[in-house]
Amino acid sequence: MRSIQFKGVSKKFGDEQVLKDFSLNVPAGKFFALLGPSGCGKTTLLRLIAGFDHVDSGKIYLGDQDITEVPSNRRSVNTVFQNYALFPHMTVFDNVAYPLSIRGIDKDVSLQKVMKILRSVRLRAHAHKYIDQLSGGQQQRVALARAMINEPDVLLFDEPLAALDVHLREKMLVELIDLQDKLKTTFIYVTHDQSEALTVADQMAIMNYKGEIEQMGTPEEIYEFPKTSFVAQFVGASNFISGDFVSQEAQTVVIDVPLLGSFQAQVTKKGQIVKRDDIVLMSVRPEKICISKQSLVGFSNHVEGIVESIVYNGRSTLYHVRLKNDLMIQVFEQNEEHFTQEVIEYDDHVHLYWQKNNVVLLDR
Repeated sequence: MRSIQFKGVSKKFGDEQVLKDFSLNVPAGKFFALLGPSGCGKTTLLRLIAGFDHVDSGKIYLGDQDITEVPSNRRSVNTVFQNYALFPHMTVFDNVAYPLSIRGIDKDVSLQKVMKILRSVRLRAHAHKYIDQLSGGQQQRVALARAMINEPDVLLFDEPLAALDVHLREKMLVELIDLQDKLKTTFIYVTHDQSEALTVADQMAIMNYKGEIEQMGTPEEIYEFPKTSFVAQFVGASNFISGDFVSQEAQTVVIDVPLLGSFQAQVTKKGQIVKRDDIVLMSVRPEKICISKQSLVGFSNHVEGIVESIVYNGRSTLYHVRLKNDLMIQVFEQNEEHFTQEVIEYDDHVHLYWQKNNVVLLDR
């Protein structure tokens, strides 16, 4: 198990500055996800680690080894590509054995290693099939087996599940988690799909459009306690409400929002103090809000509005509610009790409730 470190790395393609003085530490043995919008530099980072592209300045370390100038074929790093890059004229066995053959590994040793890795990805029975005889999920596992056969210190994944349907993608995500847990190899997984990143990662980093890290942490930290409006909006859905600071007592901040009234928010960052002249930006996740046509008690915050749209998603329903100040609020409600759940329809006047500890105060 070895870590990957970027220290002050810069990279340009022509006149386009993709990365500038970029630093990042990916811990050894972790399933690490890089999440960000298209064009933010995620794939460039993978290509720099693999040695397919070269840095303009800065250093890249694999553990304690400076690999900045090490050729790609001498780095203990392998990549699983989005299109898998398998050889259609070869069998599963030959595809997986190919990296060993170009290293001149003895055939008997190669046979043992290939069959062992095929067993670990549950493809031993398909060893002599050709690639076009396999399903998409099986092809993905062949690509994984081929990437792992040389036992690299780091495995790189460049949106490897993009070509799979949603049900197969969910299944493969679970398989990847189990595989990484078994191998303890450092996995670096690049995606723009937030649900994939939240599902697989031990730790993750969110990149913005400028190729900068907005926030790093566990999936729970990123989702529950975003530091900026970019993170709150990019990872999951969020409602943003801004207002004027009124007071702060202990961990509770009171904010006044014109036309809507007074709201409470609980400070989530240690030592965070809101200044008296601050305009406060609050973030509330849609699933943290309770919607009802009835007046309820026991909540820190309450506001009223009119239902403008309803989207039924099977397991949940998404409501868009317009408030008095014309702000649109999203609410997710789980469809738990079909016959007893309150029926809410278009144009209904509804009450929205949430607790102060479900409010995140964001850096503007």
